[in-house]
Amino acid sequence: MANILAIDDDLEILAVIKKALEKEGHMVSCCSDLEKLQQAKLVSCDLMLLDVMMPNKDGFTFCREVRNSVDCPILFITAKTLDKDLEFGFSVGADDYIKKPFSITELRARVSAHLRRQSREHHTQLVNGKFRFNLSARELYYEDKLIKLTKSEYRICEFLIQNRGQVFSLEQIIEKVFGYDAESDSSTIREHIKNIRAKLKNCGESPIETVWGIGYKWK
Repeated sequence: MANILAIDDDLEILAVIKKALEKEGHMVSCCSDLEKLQQAKLVSCDLMLLDVMMPNKDGFTFCREVRNSVDCPILFITAKTLDKDLEFGFSVGADDYIKKPFSITELRARVSAHLRRQSREHHTQLVNGKFRFNLSARELYYEDKLIKLTKSEYRICEFLIQNRGQVFSLEQIIEKVFGYDAESDSSTIREHIKNIRAKLKNCGESPIETVWGIGYKWK
């Protein structure tokens, strides 16, 4: 079961989407006016169905505005099927298109495919704001730009983000990240964190916070 957000100014289309996907066991929230969209519904959805031709603000503009804060698949529902429209939609962050008029079979199939893919990716990726950790490749990206970290620097970042909000002493970081038999000492960890902060500062970010007298945490 997934939380799906459907956005369209056509109430009949929203009713069709809601009925079709709820039969698949999903929870479907509907919105016909972007100005009345609740932030809680936006950030909690697992997949978004977004009409392009919306009043006041079109779907392309809305997608561009929320793409950095919304990690779920965004599927445009649109009658705009020219190549230039499709290309522009992908450039602002769309994952796929469902062309109007669409069949219930196609709707269910595309939604299911993207939810399966999203489920697989969540096992190999971890997203925090504009940061994206590729857990299998052990790489950290900021807005899809690779941040060049050493292996030790990456391991510290991954450990802190996976335990976001928790404070760890230097000794705990050594034990949890490098093991009991690690050759690293407190001064080495401090130097690693100093280097990490310098690299992340180049992105305009400072996610690692010092809790004086205790240790460090990822905010």
